[in-house]
Amino acid sequence: QVELVESGGGSVQPGDSLRLSCLASGRTFGGITMGWFRQAPKKEREFVAAIGWSGHTTFYSDAVKGRFTISRDNAKNTAYLQMNNLKFEDTAVYYCAADGREPTLAISYDYWGQGTQVTVSS
Repeated sequence: QVELVESGGGSVQPGDSLRLSCLASGRTFGGITMGWFRQAPKKEREFVAAIGWSGHTTFYSDAVKGRFTISRDNAKNTAYLQMNNLKFEDTAVYYCAADGREPTLAISYDYWGQGTQVTVSS
């Protein structure tokens, strides 16, 4: 069992930055793939980024590539999502997920956090 708690969301203006954190507890964090997904109002949950257990392998959606960076600190049981140059269309609830067998597929993840709201507005 893994419990995930996201933090770091908020309201920002276009072009601003935010860093989301996902603190994991309950089992060995270092051996599992971590992912970030988001869901905007009236839209399906979509893949944002994922990172392998060692931190050396990362995946990004085309929508965020070059602007967002996923990372992890296994000693702190924490995954991060650095979001730069935020756009209106990045507004969504962002979810952390753990233990994904297919890094970009939401259905493959066994554990989910409660989500944190990111709002980009002027």
